[in-house]
Amino acid sequence: MTLQNRNILVTGAGGGLGRDIVLACGRAGAHVILSDFNEETVQASLAALQAAGGSGEVRLADLSDPESIAALGAGLDGPLHGLINNGAIATGIGGIGYRDIEIETWDRVMQVNVRGTWLMIRACADALIASGSGRVVNLASDTALWGAQNLLAYTSSKGAVMAMTRSLAREMGPDGVGLTTIAPGILTTESTDYVPEARHTHYETGRAVPGKQGTGEVAEVAAFLVSEPAITLTGQTLPVDHGFVFN
Repeated sequence: MTLQNRNILVTGAGGGLGRDIVLACGRAGAHVILSDFNEETVQASLAALQAAGGSGEVRLADLSDPESIAALGAGLDGPLHGLINNGAIATGIGGIGYRDIEIETWDRVMQVNVRGTWLMIRACADALIASGSGRVVNLASDTALWGAQNLLAYTSSKGAVMAMTRSLAREMGPDGVGLTTIAPGILTTESTDYVPEARHTHYETGRAVPGKQGTGEVAEVAAFLVSEPAITLTGQTLPVDHGFVFN
């Protein structure tokens, strides 16, 4: 699998999984456009990419701000071959029963995880179509497949992303753009430090291939899905969780 001569935009590029996705795309030969709202962390990801011999640039954007997203799309230079929507709110929203979720929390999660994903695709659509082989990968979660409790705002947002992928696969397919969703299980990252140990154990013992799962494996799948051959998978949600759920 090669991403030579392909421009790939990664949102949430300053975080653990986002950084690994950036590096995976870079190893495959892509020119990576790193986007995040946190300039310090995304610049660190760019430095890691360049240290590994990769090519990249930073474009700041806030997924909660429609104008910021539109400006990123308008500022793209040339065709865009892949968009990986990794940016999302995933911390500080778990362990809360459905009766106790604050409306402000619910709206904030939906603004970033759902609206932000849609607006980013819309902002990049012309550049993706212009490439002749545009690919979009939306990051979701297998919690929306098996119904994780006390995580309703997050699981609902990721279920919406899966539905969005299916609808847009049909809308954008005639223009040669393919869309897929990745649904990872719980990963060993800083963003999952807050998750109770019992939930980690539930995953580690319930997987078809038992044990922990790191971000690197998910990143490699994301990199493949922005390659040209991945068009055959358009519209699909792929659980990437060592067989915790089967689709």
